[in-house]
Amino acid sequence: METPVIELKNISLTAQNMTIVQNVQLSIKDGQTAAFVGPSGGGKSTLLKLAAGLIVPTGGEAYYRGQAISTMNRQSNLNFRRKTAFVFQDSALWANQSLRQILELPLKIHFPRMTEKQRTARIVEVCAEAGYRRELDIRPSQLSMGEQKLIAFARALVCDPDLLFLDEWTESLDDASARRLINAVKKRQQAGSTIVFVSHNFMVIKELAQRICMIMDGRLSMEISGKEIAQNEALAQMVQKGIAL
Repeated sequence: METPVIELKNISLTAQNMTIVQNVQLSIKDGQTAAFVGPSGGGKSTLLKLAAGLIVPTGGEAYYRGQAISTMNRQSNLNFRRKTAFVFQDSALWANQSLRQILELPLKIHFPRMTEKQRTARIVEVCAEAGYRRELDIRPSQLSMGEQKLIAFARALVCDPDLLFLDEWTESLDDASARRLINAVKKRQQAGSTIVFVSHNFMVIKELAQRICMIMDGRLSMEISGKEIAQNEALAQMVQKGIAL
């Protein structure tokens, strides 16, 4: 049996006496695109961070290719971070760093032998793919929210990861910019990358998701395939209603 890329085994998170995620169990195969959808406050973004190993669960475990993320040693964790990337809903750009420094850091960590010229060429490449055209020697505070999202997306691509976690990555973007990022994700789908994303945009979900995981009250309440959404209008309306809450 093929080992899943990401597997969540009865994963839970409780904080400040509140249960945010409750006993979620699911696995995501190599090359699959899965969407976490549901009402606001239902636990989607938290579950995405648990799956990416950014939050340690209070119950259960998240696994990457059969290895528990929370118990990885330093080298295993570094390898995991090299092969994965996360786009945060709020972009999460370091305020005291220039855009160039923000984009350079993952390359310096994961490719220490890369020359400055090679780093610059890679940064120019991913900025062009994300559609960012302004200068790089400025700080995030000088950007609009949409431009910050473009830089966050470029940062996620810079090390050419096999697994992408995307949290509302088209939010705050105009239609043309959102389309550019969607096309960039589709390009990685076609190349065999694994993608897990959160979105409230039904058209994005319908266009990209092969699996749709409805998260409500911190639980996995339902799973639907992308084909079912395309072929069953009642299911499509159910998903639309669920993400609109």
